[in-house]
Amino acid sequence: GTPAELNDFLQPGNQQVAAGYVIYGSSTIFVFATKRGVNGFTLDPSIGEYSLSHPDIKCPESGKIYSVNHGNFFQYAEGVKKYIDGCQKKNKNNGGPYTQRYIGSMVADVHRNLVKGGIFMYPGTTDKPNGKLRLLYECNPFAFIVEKAGGKATNGEKRILDIQPTELHQRTPFFIGSKKMMKELEGFIK
Repeated sequence: GTPAELNDFLQPGNQQVAAGYVIYGSSTIFVFATKRGVNGFTLDPSIGEYSLSHPDIKCPESGKIYSVNHGNFFQYAEGVKKYIDGCQKKNKNNGGPYTQRYIGSMVADVHRNLVKGGIFMYPGTTDKPNGKLRLLYECNPFAFIVEKAGGKATNGEKRILDIQPTELHQRTPFFIGSKKMMKELEGFIK
């Protein structure tokens, strides 16, 4: 082959062919997605191998969980703040109030919402308008996984997997989760 060049990496996420993550807890789970779907494997420590435990993972259409760092609330755009306020109120349209769960680990938060239904948000702030998470190696892999499971991922304006990166460590606001909750959010931020 030829030596890798920067342009080899600066490709939109829609060029990915696979993505995965490992989550550690009471069990160790490996979630792996290809264009054919998403599967979860649990480590069996007695044999040192992973076994298929969650075949064909599907993200629920909606959920009752929202994940966001409330410590930055006053630095978020008005539309994001209004959506968060709506998540906390009883609402006949969305079935709220939603339960707020934010561990501070994107892997754990997105995994829970992928399996149970929900939305994870890491918006831009007044201090960091481009957000904190990196497009190429944080947002794109999770967007690929969640979309293959039937969910959605955007930066608030555009589908994450369609963003053409211009730099290796490019940051972006990130919203990901169940389709109905994402559509509800989009009504506040567009």
